[in-house]
Amino acid sequence: MAKCDQGYRCEVCGKDVTAIVDSDLYLRFVIGELDPEILHTTAERHIRCNPVLAQFIDHAEFDPLVVDGVMGRANLDKEFVRERTDLVTRGFERLREIAIDERDRDVTTYPLAEVIARYREA
Repeated sequence: MAKCDQGYRCEVCGKDVTAIVDSDLYLRFVIGELDPEILHTTAERHIRCNPVLAQFIDHAEFDPLVVDGVMGRANLDKEFVRERTDLVTRGFERLREIAIDERDRDVTTYPLAEVIARYREA
């Protein structure tokens, strides 16, 4: 059975990832942390099932998530946290734009503009 026929199950909780705005896989792709060549072979997770990444989303439509311990925002370099929050939040906003746009679009247009530019330079 093809992966698209099976649905996209979260490798952490085992439930279906039913919306792109909940997709850790697509969030990482949009912000340039997942190579487009392996997008179709990479395991899926809900964004909230990857709390180390999710803690950097600062958006009214996303309930804040706090990570304790060494990987928590409170224990990281403030400049890194600022930059990471900006990137990941913009990625989450991009997922929301993609979800709202009902046109069938090419997945290569999903990433943020600077990520697309980086792929073109490579």
